Amino acid sequence: MNAYGKTYILSAAISMLSFGVNAQRPVVNQDDAIYIKNHYTKIEKLVPMRDGIKLFTVIYVPKDTRRKYPVMYNRTPYSAGPYGENAYKASLGPSMLFAKEGYIFVYQDVRGRYLSEGEFVATRPYIPHKKNKADTDESSDSYDTIEWLVRNVAGNNGKVGTWGISAPGFYTTMTTIDAHPALKAASPQAPVTDWFMGDDRHHNGAFYLMGTFSFLSYYGAVRPEPTTEHAASFAGYGTPDAYSFYKELGPVKNVNEKYFKGNNAIWNEMVDNETYTAFWQSRTPVPHLKKIKPAVMTVGGWFDQEDLYGPLKTFAGIEKNKPTAPNYLVMGPWTHGSWTRGNNDALGNIRFYSETGPYYREHIELAFFNHYLKGTVQPDMAKATIFETGSNQWKKYSAWPPKEAEQKNLYFHANGKLSFEAPVTGEHPYDEYLSDPDKPVPYTKEIRIDRGSDFMYEDQRFAATRPDVLVYQTDVLEKDLIISGNLMADLFVSTTGTDADFVVKVIDVYPGDAADDSPLPGTKMGGFQLLVRGEVMRAKFRKSFTVPEAMVPNEITEVKFDMQDAAHCFKKGHRLMVQVQSSWFPLVDRNPQKFVNIYKATEADFQKATHRVHFADDRPSHLRISVVKGD
Repeated sequence: MNAYGKTYILSAAISMLSFGVNAQRPVVNQDDAIYIKNHYTKIEKLVPMRDGIKLFTVIYVPKDTRRKYPVMYNRTPYSAGPYGENAYKASLGPSMLFAKEGYIFVYQDVRGRYLSEGEFVATRPYIPHKKNKADTDESSDSYDTIEWLVRNVAGNNGKVGTWGISAPGFYTTMTTIDAHPALKAASPQAPVTDWFMGDDRHHNGAFYLMGTFSFLSYYGAVRPEPTTEHAASFAGYGTPDAYSFYKELGPVKNVNEKYFKGNNAIWNEMVDNETYTAFWQSRTPVPHLKKIKPAVMTVGGWFDQEDLYGPLKTFAGIEKNKPTAPNYLVMGPWTHGSWTRGNNDALGNIRFYSETGPYYREHIELAFFNHYLKGTVQPDMAKATIFETGSNQWKKYSAWPPKEAEQKNLYFHANGKLSFEAPVTGEHPYDEYLSDPDKPVPYTKEIRIDRGSDFMYEDQRFAATRPDVLVYQTDVLEKDLIISGNLMADLFVSTTGTDADFVVKVIDVYPGDAADDSPLPGTKMGGFQLLVRGEVMRAKFRKSFTVPEAMVPNEITEVKFDMQDAAHCFKKGHRLMVQVQSSWFPLVDRNPQKFVNIYKATEADFQKATHRVHFADDRPSHLRISVVKGD
């Protein structure tokens, strides 16, 4: 039975478990649905592009025609439905605040998805120098659509805003490149930005296995013709335990042999491009974020399990080119797209002591679009509006990373010590552990089949006790330690193999007498190890993501990598802990610890290896962190 036979079920619900489609869906209620039907008229159109391809477009126009309205435009690969002019969405816009404020809302199936014509290309490359009408990309499709909307939709005021989360965030970013003059404001939210370097599919070249397999099982399925139907998602796990399923799967090459049978185009593109080739380089919009004319507000979540990389790099890419239009960053204590719904006053065992979601939706998001599209008063927005976890405060900065931040090194020492003091001259100490691909370190203590988001803020004590996880921690902090900005791991390592992964986790260790203030009844918070940031690096890419290089057995080499940003206050009385390990399974695929193309590796390629982390004065393994002074 092949991968698109009976082991699959046609279920949008399964595909929404951990994919970007779910990020787009605010919580709705029956009153909202009734309001929309009473106040909006729905229109469906096929909008022609410059090359003759028509894109299916859904338009919701206010019934009150006494005034003109700006357009809020969302491009999506996850369906512009429900389909049929009598079938209405149950919520409109980034939140229902927009529907009640009064806007024209436009949803569009991107080229090649659902009812739109053409061929779908995931993260379609931008064409900077278009030679003829056949040279189309997501930028040109959005330009052509906006041109059609302002000319053909009655009652619009000539101003357009765009927004989207996850993949729709990528499409929002693309609207800002060579933007139509009517586009005045754009908000890429958790935008997919680079599927190799840090979003969704890979982090620093390491393959995010479980999320990619489940997502691409439907996202990469062939669509022979326009359809309203969702593609099938894989459902033949046969167990609720992802650790067990992916162990039994074996090497990554078995995905095609056992399930996809070579029929999943996007999966094939992944495994055919093991390094940072032109295929990947052409698909990131960051090099093209020049001369951006609309106001941009990029939004992300510190606990985003899919696209934390995207908002940080999108904001930085625009800022680097000194745009003349405003460029804002908003980062909150959220998982992927969760800012669209709920109170967002807690995650798992962690309370934030304020309703961060409603605050963002009303005082930041709505205020931003109302100002640039309706001419309301300028909102009180800083360049960077950042929620600092730990202290649980919104901070406003004139730059990101903050100008106030000072770069400091946190050094590893013998006996599990971690401090700002550099190692002294003397012996050449190291810690070592045996990494066995047959017994990989789990990424979570939960038994679950979908990736979920809990691992982003989970108690790490389950990993700290393993012999293949190194643990370093500071003394008890005598005052608050605030980090705001980039984290960089700089390890000096050696191995008995020829490749390795290194996972580094930054953790807030609560004191033993911490208050039991978890929202989850019965949870004891004393000694809780809160994951603040975790990141993986595939060591063969330590010198180049394009040209990998084998490690020389037992030779010390530097492995330095971006851990992305964080904003967290380690409170007085807490400790800062760092854990180092070489597997994070099945979040990340297993490294054979042999220099091979891992997508083609066989069972015979996997081997045990002993890894050493060195911390002598001349090879001081450390983290570089951005520290700001407390209030």
